[in-house]
Amino acid sequence: MGEPLPPDAPGQTLNARLQGEVRQYPPMSDSFSQLSLAPALARAVAEMGYESMTPIQAQAIPVVLQGRDVMGAAQTGTGKTAAFSLPLLQRMMKHENASTSPARHPVRALVLLPTRELADQVAQQVKLYAKYTHLRSAVVFGGIDMKPQTLELKAGVEVLVATPGRLLDHIEAKNCVLNQVEYVVLDEADRMLDIGFLPDLQRILSYLPKQRTTLLFSATFSSEIKRLANSYLQDPVTIEVARSNATASTVEQRFIGVGDDDKRRAVHQVLQERGLKQAFIFVNSKLGCARLARSLEREGLKTTALHGDKSQDERLKALEAFKSGAVDLLVCTDVAARGLDIKDVPAVFNFDLPFNAEDYVHRIGRTGRAGASGLAVSLVSPSDSRLLGDIEKLINIKAEVEPFQVDGSSRPMGRINDGQRHWRSEHPDRVEGGEGRARRPERSEVPSDTGRSTPRPRSTARASADPFFDRPYEPAAVVADAKPSWEAAAKPVGRSISANIKSRKRVAALFQRAVAPPPVEPSAALDSADNRQNVTAD
Repeated sequence: MGEPLPPDAPGQTLNARLQGEVRQYPPMSDSFSQLSLAPALARAVAEMGYESMTPIQAQAIPVVLQGRDVMGAAQTGTGKTAAFSLPLLQRMMKHENASTSPARHPVRALVLLPTRELADQVAQQVKLYAKYTHLRSAVVFGGIDMKPQTLELKAGVEVLVATPGRLLDHIEAKNCVLNQVEYVVLDEADRMLDIGFLPDLQRILSYLPKQRTTLLFSATFSSEIKRLANSYLQDPVTIEVARSNATASTVEQRFIGVGDDDKRRAVHQVLQERGLKQAFIFVNSKLGCARLARSLEREGLKTTALHGDKSQDERLKALEAFKSGAVDLLVCTDVAARGLDIKDVPAVFNFDLPFNAEDYVHRIGRTGRAGASGLAVSLVSPSDSRLLGDIEKLINIKAEVEPFQVDGSSRPMGRINDGQRHWRSEHPDRVEGGEGRARRPERSEVPSDTGRSTPRPRSTARASADPFFDRPYEPAAVVADAKPSWEAAAKPVGRSISANIKSRKRVAALFQRAVAPPPVEPSAALDSADNRQNVTAD
């Protein structure tokens, strides 16, 4: 497997662009059973039900097995995790050992990811692939206690999956050493090379050996990111199994023109029309995410929120509840837009269009995974024309915005904030103050003999129960020489002492310490004696 593949092999070829040249590689088998993996890895792959490889796996695995640097671009949901995990584990099998010594298990492969949820997911996949081997793996990310992670790192691991911030914490605490790393993987590389992660990434790479294999995988690569990535790669092979920034062909994309006040109503209507049981709903802000989740919960939908202000335990519980079907709608920010693999999610709603067009590709990639069909609905308000234009330019389509037709049956129940200091009810039979209380009309209509409804006269005000409040105003009697109440109630001003000053305690004279007279200097004593002599002489 380590021998280079002949460039002129006959048969079907894959195109891999290498420094401007197009090299021809012989076709790889589409079956995992013919990959010549180690028996332990092959057994784990068979148990997971993997039979045929996806295009990115078929093209990337033979290149990674050669030890080449790779920049791989493929649509979301096409199995990029297996495309880099399996060949790395295969190459590290030569270091496999059953020793309990941490020195025999140094970190040899480092996988960096932008979000905690994605890091946890990739670590679980790596553990499944390597469960019949003696290769150890661990995951470190923020939001939880460092102590369990520290114990696991000091016991020795070969594969370390991490987010940049927490990894730097462990490096500064000297909990892990990265001087024997042979392979570095940047999953969701476009986000990792973003300006927000770039300083941390550069610090981490400074701790690694210069000679290493670097792999970059993502669904979107802009031209700027590609130029930046080339500075970290050595003689890289670029593998693109689809057009750059392309969306999955199995996902139906709909754009609905709707005002901000009618977006929740549009979500209800689409859910009812399509009979959708589960869906992601993406918003742009953490505050908007929490508010929308509460509103949908009040309207009778099983909803949970996932955003960066939640603790890690709350985020993991929300994901687990969505995966198990305990909740129907997951309202989330872009923290859940990348890499999360939740099977059989039929739809994604873009409640807010993303500020970055690349995030649109990742958002709608949460549905239609592994060849399944999916629906992506984007709610476009009148102020979203620029954001919609960026999306059209990125994915090279012309979006047809459908006007939203209000359906009375999909009218949600609840309250809407008009952006002012009052709330208005969205349901005609509900009032602002109560949950489920019917609105009391100001006047009820009573049928008359003529067949018309006549208003019932208003009832008179109920008489006061206390006659004291019915008496007219009576001024109090005024005394001629009477002083005002504030002068009469005034107290003589005494010597005030601050509350912060403590008074000295009185002590009996018997227990008081005698105060010695101040010492007299010798020169002063002589002067006083001379003065007395002079006075006596006079």
